[in-house]
Amino acid sequence: MTTDNRQLTMRRGAEASRRFSFRLRCSACATEYDPDQLINLCRNCNAPLLVEYDLSPAPELREKIRSRPPTMWRYAEVLPADEGITLGEGITPLLRSTQFENVWIKDESKNPTRSFKSRGMAAAVTMAARNGAKSLAAPTAGNAGAALSAYGARAGLPVFVAMPRDTPKSIVDECRSYGAQVEMVAGLITDAGKRVQQYIASTGGFDLSTLKEPYRVEGKKIMGYELLEDLGRLPDVILYPTGGGTGLIGMWKAFDEMQRLGWIDKRRPRMWSVQSSGCAPIVRAFDSGLESAPEWEAAQTSAWGLRVPRAVGDRLMLRALRESRGGAIAVEESQIEPAAAELRTREGIDAGPEAGAALLALRRLIEKGAISSAETVVLFNTGGNKYHS
Repeated sequence: MTTDNRQLTMRRGAEASRRFSFRLRCSACATEYDPDQLINLCRNCNAPLLVEYDLSPAPELREKIRSRPPTMWRYAEVLPADEGITLGEGITPLLRSTQFENVWIKDESKNPTRSFKSRGMAAAVTMAARNGAKSLAAPTAGNAGAALSAYGARAGLPVFVAMPRDTPKSIVDECRSYGAQVEMVAGLITDAGKRVQQYIASTGGFDLSTLKEPYRVEGKKIMGYELLEDLGRLPDVILYPTGGGTGLIGMWKAFDEMQRLGWIDKRRPRMWSVQSSGCAPIVRAFDSGLESAPEWEAAQTSAWGLRVPRAVGDRLMLRALRESRGGAIAVEESQIEPAAAELRTREGIDAGPEAGAALLALRRLIEKGAISSAETVVLFNTGGNKYHS
């Protein structure tokens, strides 16, 4: 099937069965935009755009969703399209910890490209293809580039990925194996982002950087919907390894949507952002009472998903942490990989270093009394152990 035919099929499917209409709204100035276009940040204030649905109570929808195939696209009514560019992402296991009482591990390594990035890229590439993108580009420190490369290949669209020169070879090879054009850049992911902007300016490609388009959030928010189905209620605490923060922002958005659907009440989990001591801009901003997070200088961490010195969604993350009565915590960089190894050897989970950071945060918060043994806690393993030189 040609790309044009794929776009037509996706558009017809979405228009035929999507239950709730939606628009794009700026997260800062509330300017509204028609979703039937390729668009990145708000054209008025340069803030991220979010999808806003015209939701109404629909308790019967939960049972309908359960009867559908086990991918994130079973939640079509609260996604911007029916199943489009898919590799079978979503509906990952929620596993009870063997070491801690009332602790569960959401294992995102079971996604097609072994990380939660599959969810976001499935939604983003679907909508980019639907709205006429001819090529796709993004900076990456690891898993996002791999997912974009895979989903771009699935969509039949060329992909350009820029990444820091010290990115593990396993990630570079994975992107290239899917046919992506990979360029290595001196510096950090912020420098890779500048190279992506140059590429887009010269080629007309579409930017799928974190929160610079509206739909990666939509794919990742389904993790929040899945927690409700997994547990029968929402957990008391969520520990989320945080780089760009799209998943944290997405789940917070999902909880609001679920309340409007009549599935939950106003109670929310306490959201905790977990970062490394080598790159902790959200922790520093949270502790300082700031509404945005200044760039972290000389960021260094072996947890590649956490090596984001400046996040576009910083304001949205900080707002969610405070509204949830949660917080932000930095863990010691030197302890991250041993903690991830512990998850692999004691839990049997394909745990990446980001999950190791979350495990360290769990222990510290229990020791401090910020989490009690009676509370239900979900710790996210955002991706597998993929970083190899």
